[in-house]
Amino acid sequence: MTRRRLLLAVLVVLASVGVTTTVLARAGAGPDRCGVRADRAAQRAELVTGTGPEVLVVGDSYSVGVGVGSARSWPVRLPGRVRVDGFSGSGFSVGASACGDLSYASRVERSLRRTTDLVVVEGGLNDHDQPIADVEAGAERLLDRIGATPALLVGPPVVPDRSRAAVQEIDATLARVASERGVPYLSMLEVDLSLLEDRLHPDRAGHRRFGDVVGERVEALLAR
Repeated sequence: MTRRRLLLAVLVVLASVGVTTTVLARAGAGPDRCGVRADRAAQRAELVTGTGPEVLVVGDSYSVGVGVGSARSWPVRLPGRVRVDGFSGSGFSVGASACGDLSYASRVERSLRRTTDLVVVEGGLNDHDQPIADVEAGAERLLDRIGATPALLVGPPVVPDRSRAAVQEIDATLARVASERGVPYLSMLEVDLSLLEDRLHPDRAGHRRFGDVVGERVEALLAR
């Protein structure tokens, strides 16, 4: 190979690497970040809190407790014996996560047990850039897989890092699907949360507030 051809080959490789890096950066997750998220998900799944009726939480980074730690994440404030299947960056739609299909529907069956008394599904912020039809289809698929087990859908809050219009559209879509399927829905649009500096994730006080709002609804559902 001549020196000129060698130089061209090197430039092509570098360009390819640069494009790949850019794509991963825009997607919000490369192999390393997905691995970190998987580790956090596994660690959160190991933490089971409370006693009483079995409650399964399926959610995103809020349920994992990114920025505050699992022990301070909002699900710990729920009544019952609470298990969590959370994965940062995931949502109702298949395309929400850059780490593959980690949609709630694809994950709920692995965590749902015959002894589960209530499934609480929280999220929507990571669906902000997905077609709303995909969000709706994901919610429908999720409820199909939950089946006869009682469930509560918890919508996304308004945060500075996400488009208000997108969040409101997701909230309206989830509320409609839940209503059509006879499933309780809890909108978080009017809940004021204190956030971390990233303007996306709740801080400790924000998690306490989120957990108390959801916990009040969960307590009422478990009392039926």
